[in-house]
Amino acid sequence: MSETVLRKIEAPVETPSGKGARDENFPVGSWLIQKKLRPHVAAFYAFARAIDDIADNPELRSGIKISRLNGFADALCGNNEDPSYAKAHVLRTKLNEVRVTTQYGLDLISAFKQDAIKSRYTNWSELIDYCNRSAAPVGRFLLDLHGERASLYKLSDDLCNALQIINHLQDCAIDYANLNRVYLPEEWMQTQSSNVVDLAQTKATPALRAVIDRCLDGTDKLLAQARKLPVEMEHKRLAMETAVIVAIAERLSKKLRHCDPLSGSVVLKWPGFALASISGLLRLWFRA
Repeated sequence: MSETVLRKIEAPVETPSGKGARDENFPVGSWLIQKKLRPHVAAFYAFARAIDDIADNPELRSGIKISRLNGFADALCGNNEDPSYAKAHVLRTKLNEVRVTTQYGLDLISAFKQDAIKSRYTNWSELIDYCNRSAAPVGRFLLDLHGERASLYKLSDDLCNALQIINHLQDCAIDYANLNRVYLPEEWMQTQSSNVVDLAQTKATPALRAVIDRCLDGTDKLLAQARKLPVEMEHKRLAMETAVIVAIAERLSKKLRHCDPLSGSVVLKWPGFALASISGLLRLWFRA
């Protein structure tokens, strides 16, 4: 067997980007989550990070991405014992322990397989359909993990989808440069006479700025609904964490209104993160 073939056989399935929980806009498995549940949250995040890194790897061909993601799906369903998919095996075990469906992981895989072959979105509805599989399953997993009511799914979806779109706007220039991927609705870009090549500039054109603001209008509508979620929750610690996340999302949306994601990174630094956390907890306390 040739050295080239051996290298292909031994090549790892995962392609870590180096990103971790500290790089997210929101807390992942923070101290607000019950200690006994944190390993389950960590397993879900590790799985999601692994498959997202594969989908976002610019050096992998689409076919290879889909093949590896299918491997993760098989492993999550117990149809693949290959140790290369260890994070799927761990998640399957953790989900079985708490009797939470594996469908949430499969939904994420569906979205990331779409990322491998789809780089444009015609309209807002099409984008939300993607978010319903790439982001909403995370919130539903957390609700089920804590035994919350299924009637809260819609509010949770609104929050998770808003977070996803905020992330798209933060990374719009990077996604275009590295992956030729654009999550801004094409119909809105056409209405504003904007073009995807505007994303290659060092400063947003007025037309592109109008598209970004329209996306933020849609995001803020989602967040207006998501504000109701913490108050409706029965699990107080999860309600606190959710209140913090809502406040962080609102602050990021506001910051994106005033800052240009093409000119530099639009993120919350520690003071802003802390203020958002405090304001979210205070709002929950007063409303409760």
